[in-house]
Amino acid sequence: MKTSDFYYDLPKELIAQTPVEPRDSSRLLLLDKNSGAIDHKHFYDIIDYLEEGDCLIANDSRVLPARIFGTKLDTGANVEFLLLKQIRGNRWETLCKPGKKAKPGVKFSFGDGIMTAEVVEVKEDGNRIVDFDCDENFFATLDKIGQMPLPPYITEKLENKERYQTVYSHELGSAAAPTAGLHFTTELMDKIRAKGIKIGYVTLHVGLGTFRPVKVDDVTKHKMHSEHYEIPQETVDIINETRKNGKRVIAVGTTSCRTLESVATQFGEIKACDGWTDIFIYPGYEFKVLDGLITNFHLPESTLIMLVSAFAGFDNIMNAYKTAVEQKYRFFSFGDAMMIV
Repeated sequence: MKTSDFYYDLPKELIAQTPVEPRDSSRLLLLDKNSGAIDHKHFYDIIDYLEEGDCLIANDSRVLPARIFGTKLDTGANVEFLLLKQIRGNRWETLCKPGKKAKPGVKFSFGDGIMTAEVVEVKEDGNRIVDFDCDENFFATLDKIGQMPLPPYITEKLENKERYQTVYSHELGSAAAPTAGLHFTTELMDKIRAKGIKIGYVTLHVGLGTFRPVKVDDVTKHKMHSEHYEIPQETVDIINETRKNGKRVIAVGTTSCRTLESVATQFGEIKACDGWTDIFIYPGYEFKVLDGLITNFHLPESTLIMLVSAFAGFDNIMNAYKTAVEQKYRFFSFGDAMMIV
């Protein structure tokens, strides 16, 4: 299986630069994974395709305003830091630009001095381990000075930071949004619950590796990045009850999917736990938990289009993407959605 098999031609103008309002007015492509049949709706119609007794499992991770701009203390030279992963306390793994200015022992200032930083280590991959210091709570300070780490294909400025958060985001820690959930409004979720569909949550902190291209020709040789996840007992109970009643477990997004399938693969069942996952799902994988998937449209040759191809079938997905391009759907993080059942 070659990476190039997952290529499709996408006109640049179909890459969504801004979110639609309201959230649930985005378009929805319905894909039957058994027959390959396609239908076109809006996201608010999703309630018509959910049945009483089904459950939705969503990722409640919240995006950090992880991009900060500052200066080198001794020279005043401009720098950009992107926080990737908390090591402990105020020590973080960080991407620094330009990297040549960020050597061990060098200090930086952010937000007119309300936060300072010192590089303590340069990793093999070029990322820096950095100690931050501020008078207030670190995350409160970050909220004042940080910007949302939007994907590189979004070039327009985001006016409202909350539009890159799901309405149910709760656990701070992601470097990118679990974007399938951006389509839900609080009102739509209330309607879904009122229909007898339970909503459970997992937490998977999305890393920037989610945007990392697959650079090997042989898909099976790709090394996945690692991300931290947590599944609470309440969610385990919802899933087990749903399956016992013969109803469907539907993941909201590839991050929720990867969390559930990681745990089921490791333990042979869904159980309350936390840990790190680097599961790579591509065609040939046998799903252990999922009956349905709500997802956005993903980059060509990405691990995410490989995951949805594993779930819905390669031919079905490549045909659905071709149809979405022809029908001028909006693609990627702020784009339209697909529901696969």
